[in-house]
Parts: sequence; structure tokens; C-alpha cells
Amino acid sequence: MNLKEKIKEDMKGAMRSKEQARLETIRMLLAAVQRREIDERITLDDAQVMTVIEKLIRQGQDSVEQFRLGGRQDLVDKESRDIAILQSYLPEPLSEAQIDELIANAISKMGAAGVKDMGKVVASLRPSLQGRADMGKVSNKIKLILAAKG
Repeated sequence: MNLKEKIKEDMKGAMRSKEQARLETIRMLLAAVQRREIDERITLDDAQVMTVIEKLIRQGQDSVEQFRLGGRQDLVDKESRDIAILQSYLPEPLSEAQIDELIANAISKMGAAGVKDMGKVVASLRPSLQGRADMGKVSNKIKLILAAKG
């Protein structure tokens, strides 16, 4: 069963068990997936669905910050709950040590000598880190390491 099918099954389960909050979040996720499929005229695979999930999580985290600044704890709680539900569809996150090890291996394997090689290193890491690490932070780490080399 692919990720999209699992999400649809979870939606049916949430309907049966009358979990309204979970149902709303899953419907929002499926709507975002469907919107992207229609916009791009494609059927999303698991990696692309994870990208949609990651985007929704980032948006939710931004919203949490704004609601916190605005003193809206009720909305902070709702967004935090939505983020937790969305994160359940992503693979187990990697530790910092595991990420550092993957970066070091990719740099040595690619023979990266400076920042100009950053794109190749990031591209080689993307499949193994998809949904398991914040690619923005990973890119910054790679940039710092390669800047020190070159």
C-alpha cells in the first residue's frame, strides 16, 4: 500500500471512529495532494506526497509561531495537533549524528571540493533524507563543510 492509499484508509478509519480532529487534518492533507496532482497533471508518488506533507508541516510551524505571538493558545494547540498527525506519515527522523555521517559519506563519495559541488551532494542525499530531515538545515551544514574545504 502506498502512502496516499494509507492516508485514505486512515481517513475512513477516522470517520468510523468519529475522530473529528484527525479527520479534518487528513482531509486537508488529501486536498493538498489532490490540488498538486491537478495543478501539475500528475499522480504523486510517495516521495512527492512526503514533500506535500513537509510543506504543510512547515506552514503549520509558522502558524504556531504567529499564534503564539498573538496570544492565541487555542489555535496553537490546534496547529500543534495537526502537525503531530501529519508527522505520523513521515518516516522516523534521523539523529544529528546519522545526518552528519550521511553528509560526510556523500561528500567523500562525490569528491566534493568546494561550495560549487553543493548541488551534487544535496541531490545525492535527497532520496535518503526525504521526510527524515529538514533539507534546509542539511543544506546549510553541507555549505559550511564545503566552504571550509574550498
